[in-house]
Amino acid sequence: MTWIAGPENGPTAPDVIDPTGGANQTRVRAYNERLVMSLVRRHGGLSKAEIARRSGLSAQTVSVIMRSLENDGLLIRGTPVRGRVGQPSTPMLLNPDGAYSFGVKIGRRSADIILMDFVGNVRRQIREHHPYPMPDALLSFVSRGISMLESDLDPRQRDRIAGVGIAAPFLLWNWASEIGAPQADMDTWRSVDLQKEVSALTHYPVFLQNDATSACGAELVFGVGSTYPDFIYFYIGTFIGGGIVLNSALFSGRTGSAGAVGPLHVSSPDGTRQLLKVASIYVLENLLREQGIDPKPLWYSADGWVDFGAPLETWIRSTAAALAQAIISAESIIDFAAAVIDGGFPEWVRARIVAATREAIRELDLEGVVAPDIVEGTVGHQARAIGGASLPLFSRYLIDKNVLFKELD
Repeated sequence: MTWIAGPENGPTAPDVIDPTGGANQTRVRAYNERLVMSLVRRHGGLSKAEIARRSGLSAQTVSVIMRSLENDGLLIRGTPVRGRVGQPSTPMLLNPDGAYSFGVKIGRRSADIILMDFVGNVRRQIREHHPYPMPDALLSFVSRGISMLESDLDPRQRDRIAGVGIAAPFLLWNWASEIGAPQADMDTWRSVDLQKEVSALTHYPVFLQNDATSACGAELVFGVGSTYPDFIYFYIGTFIGGGIVLNSALFSGRTGSAGAVGPLHVSSPDGTRQLLKVASIYVLENLLREQGIDPKPLWYSADGWVDFGAPLETWIRSTAAALAQAIISAESIIDFAAAVIDGGFPEWVRARIVAATREAIRELDLEGVVAPDIVEGTVGHQARAIGGASLPLFSRYLIDKNVLFKELD
């Protein structure tokens, strides 16, 4: 395949082909290759005839592209499907081993590094815990972690690594007191260019995106995005964050902070407060401490939570009440089809939060508002790392999540 380096990504990063830009034979072929792979990814497998119909490309052009992508190991043949007449139709699929990427999630209680394949499967992962994140320790973890995951790959697999995608909270120095971090320590993040620092540790292209936006992108690409073209997304981590999907594309807004959701004001028994000060995991940590319960198990494994009883139920109910208000407020501005809720906790906790949120919405004044579907996210607690890992793959091989291509009828 042919890739053209662009100045916006630096000399070592592959260009995102802009279909609105000037065209030459190389650019058109590269864009068409991305288009074919994006169609295959979107539909899970397509035959040559289906790709030609959906893309508007000629059958001959599609044949040449598919043959090239198969030779490059990016597409593989699926099981032939026999119709009523004629020859069987053979769907083409993305090859899981066609490309890999690293996803780095930087959180306020832990950091994760995953190795993800071309279809979104997490092949390997490592995690490190911290009371609060500090730049030097995190950069050391990223360097060691990538080396550890690389050591398990053979040379051919290493050649197929597309890059490193980082999902991290922006303005990490905010809300230090809520997580018990010294403000002076957290202020060291003000002078850190995370993308630049990680780029100095590796020869791979490095991409950076807000952690909640990354999680929303993962849900769009690998989760409910195939069902709902428009949704508001909530990811409940140490602090709650979120994202917005409109017309099957991430909407990041003028400054990139659209859908942050945390600053939304909601009513609570303690008065009007920001959503993040009610519906965040750090609030549960504080509730557990007040009851003399060690909250550290919340950090170690999102799947390893136990039922903490009354404090957990109190937190779920207050979180649901706050989410219900936030959802209806958002719905009054944009008529979302769904509100998607996920977070850094087990599936059974997510199910309880969603059920409680549905119940809380029924108690609100809905005059003039049509409540959206309230649904569970399907990607789960690794959504931020998976969203980060998808950035290099989209940059190099696929149509960017924010660029819609229109399929022909």
